[in-house]
Amino acid sequence: MPIARSSSTLRLIHGSFSPKKVARQYPVLAGFHRATDGALWGVLVAVLMMSALSLHWRHLWTVAYTQLETTRELTHKLKSSTAMIEQHLLKRSKLPLSMVRTNAAKLYYLDNPDIITGIKRSDSVRNSLLKRFASYPVNYGY
Repeated sequence: MPIARSSSTLRLIHGSFSPKKVARQYPVLAGFHRATDGALWGVLVAVLMMSALSLHWRHLWTVAYTQLETTRELTHKLKSSTAMIEQHLLKRSKLPLSMVRTNAAKLYYLDNPDIITGIKRSDSVRNSLLKRFASYPVNYGY
């Protein structure tokens, strides 16, 4: 008999808390309960999506940082190898007879003639808009 008694108790508990019976007796409470369940599911889905995006962005940052470190390391190796080659070439080469050793005190500073004439030209109204935005070639050397 104890088995029949426990099964009737479970039926009583199950019958008193059935969602259909509560929805018929208290429709506002049932609607509020459904809305709360929906909001909780929505929050759960939003948290899962944000967690997935956060992990994805962290992965992308890790990959980019690794590539940055690799690039810095390769740049350092390139600079050191270039310096070694330059040192080797400087040791093996001799100065031409036309070049003499000097220091900064013996150097003279001269204004670039293109800049001086460019300032005079910019004052004139005759320059077209195209010439103002044109890129002039860079002259290398002294």
